[in-house]
Amino acid sequence: MSRVADVAVIGAGVVGAALARHLGSGGLEVIWLEAKSDVGDGTSKANTGILHTGFDASPGTLEARLVRRGYELLARYCEDSGVALERTGALMVAWTSEEVDSLAAYHRRALENGVQDVEWVDSSGVYRREPHLAPGALAGLYVPGESLICTWSTTLAYARDALNRGVELSLNTRVEGWSLESEFTRLTTTKGEVLARWVVNAAGLESDWLDQTTGRTRFHVTPRRGELVVYDKAARSLVSHIVLPVPTSRGKGVLVSPTVYGNVMVGPTAEDLERRDDTSTSPSGLAGLRDRARQLLPELDNYEVTALYAGLRAATEFSDYVIDVDGASRYALVGGIRSTGLTASLAIAEHVIDLMRDAGLTFNADNSVPPPVRVPNLGVDGRPSDNPLLVAHDPGYGEIVCFCEQVSRAEIRDALSGDLPATSLGGVRRRTRAMNGRCQGFYCAAEVLTLLKETRGPT
Repeated sequence: MSRVADVAVIGAGVVGAALARHLGSGGLEVIWLEAKSDVGDGTSKANTGILHTGFDASPGTLEARLVRRGYELLARYCEDSGVALERTGALMVAWTSEEVDSLAAYHRRALENGVQDVEWVDSSGVYRREPHLAPGALAGLYVPGESLICTWSTTLAYARDALNRGVELSLNTRVEGWSLESEFTRLTTTKGEVLARWVVNAAGLESDWLDQTTGRTRFHVTPRRGELVVYDKAARSLVSHIVLPVPTSRGKGVLVSPTVYGNVMVGPTAEDLERRDDTSTSPSGLAGLRDRARQLLPELDNYEVTALYAGLRAATEFSDYVIDVDGASRYALVGGIRSTGLTASLAIAEHVIDLMRDAGLTFNADNSVPPPVRVPNLGVDGRPSDNPLLVAHDPGYGEIVCFCEQVSRAEIRDALSGDLPATSLGGVRRRTRAMNGRCQGFYCAAEVLTLLKETRGPT
């Protein structure tokens, strides 16, 4: 490169996208590097899609503070951008006397974290809210602020905001190492060298390895696989809230929840792996989750499983985010961001950039930046084909390609064009939900692939 960027952001998951978006509003030349062929194609695409209040976070941690702040910022952002958000509330349910004791502790923790509207409910209160739960629930903690969100649209909206603010995105660009020089850092990538005055490491599962290339050894990422099962939309009437287990030392456990798309989801599992690319699912994972579903919500057994998928979380040996800014080397580390990273994403970006400014980054907030983009709402309501005025203006919105999710030809056309077009079937899924319904693409995948090849060429 003949020029030196002010900041290079490594990683295009939801946190990297939030960082690129925020940096783009500061009068800076920002280059954004992602090893994969699309934004949000790693950990972020397999999030459980819950907007957390932070009621159950460890008080006093950075995570607790940023989740609370991020909850406010992201809820407001959804209103501005059209990202699907459904305020269902959550119910943490205790099934044993030991869990009842733990539930009381989580009630106190919620109040300490500033979540004041939590409510202790007895057994009858649990079943009044969730009548289809299995018998035996002793008590519950009702958290009205917990909500459902579309994780795919969030990352894509941030990314498009970043592009509108002048950020340069380079996909299929893997960073392999770097060297610190007097005025800039020289990044070695699969597309050549990149020069930047500041570097932000938001590389998720690869963040520890990249951190080590700077000569530091301060944390280790262990890929933690979480498998989930998705039940048919016909099961949606069985559950109204996010039904949470009482957490253990291994994690938050297996939940039962509606999704913003109208399905019912059960999961995730928690299995530590060695490989950082192993998002395969397993027969044992499916069997275990279906058994758990029967225990919690027996009537789910009458409904079909339409999808089984897995994601990898960047677990570390620490119980908090690993965020550090070193002004001397002009380097910001944003690591160890667990499943709460979606909720906290905007607050993480705000926090990291404040630290960078304190360490010497020149950041001049520009209030004239474009407002948030509007993205298609992928929730259950308001499909474009239901809008007669839109269909009259463009008949393509009335021509359905994916009947399970009611995705039109025009929506797929839109996903394959614009400032951040899909370049793969997975990219089309994340932008439209085509191929994500009951038949999992059996009917529509061939047609979507034809449209992809016509627009993008052979893949």
